[in-house]
Amino acid sequence: MRVRIIFDLRNRGAVLPFYHQHLFSGFIKDLLTDTSFGVDDNLFYNFSGLKGQTRVSRKGLHYCSRKVTLVLSALRTEVIDELLDSLFSREHIQIGELDLAPEAVEQELMPEQREMTKYICISPLVVSSPRFHRDTKEFIVPSMDKFSDLLYDSTLTRMEESGHYTDAEMAEFYKFQLVPDRRYLEKIQQEEKKFARIYPLEGQGSEVEVRGYTFPFVLYAHPQVQNFICNCGLGEYTDYGFGMLDFAHSDPTQRTQPYGKYGVTEENKK
Repeated sequence: MRVRIIFDLRNRGAVLPFYHQHLFSGFIKDLLTDTSFGVDDNLFYNFSGLKGQTRVSRKGLHYCSRKVTLVLSALRTEVIDELLDSLFSREHIQIGELDLAPEAVEQELMPEQREMTKYICISPLVVSSPRFHRDTKEFIVPSMDKFSDLLYDSTLTRMEESGHYTDAEMAEFYKFQLVPDRRYLEKIQQEEKKFARIYPLEGQGSEVEVRGYTFPFVLYAHPQVQNFICNCGLGEYTDYGFGMLDFAHSDPTQRTQPYGKYGVTEENKK
């Protein structure tokens, strides 16, 4: 399940770092302390960076719009519901310099999953972690089988750990191949831009850095695997805000509906 949380930004022009998922990661873990779930429970959730009208400066991203949004997703609906209850019990929150007040929630309506889906990364995708690969900062060419194989191992391990799938279902999930958008990668390289960067992984108790990739790609996989990564993210450290995807050539604002008691009203649409 995926929802878009709409916040009122009370101090327009305030700044967040370019990469700020670690700030929301700590905040979400704080919200979990007010739920029936433990902070260390394997809850399989994912989230994006904060979306809104921004202006770039040397300090980071200045948020200029009155409304900003955060996409939050999870395998289990009850995880989303309890996190929202915990969030809306607070009149305002402080994330970096931003003073935010939660206003409303929209549910993203998911298209029917198929075996071939084209995605874009709305947060960096991490393919390496110590449990699968020794060097979390190594650059791996996305077109190499190694890149797809690491993501396959990560995804199937997480699906098995979730306890959400039977052994018979897991046996059906053998098909998995990621194919990067070659034209996009060539264009980025011609323009001398980067699609892979090193990011700090804060909250691990020690200084850890990982390599994150951002590029469009096609994924060939079982529809249930596609559904899992849409709700839980793809790759490693998804509960730290890495690996959130969206559908290419799709406007998410055109496939939403008000969600539950925190649904969008005409007043907070303005």
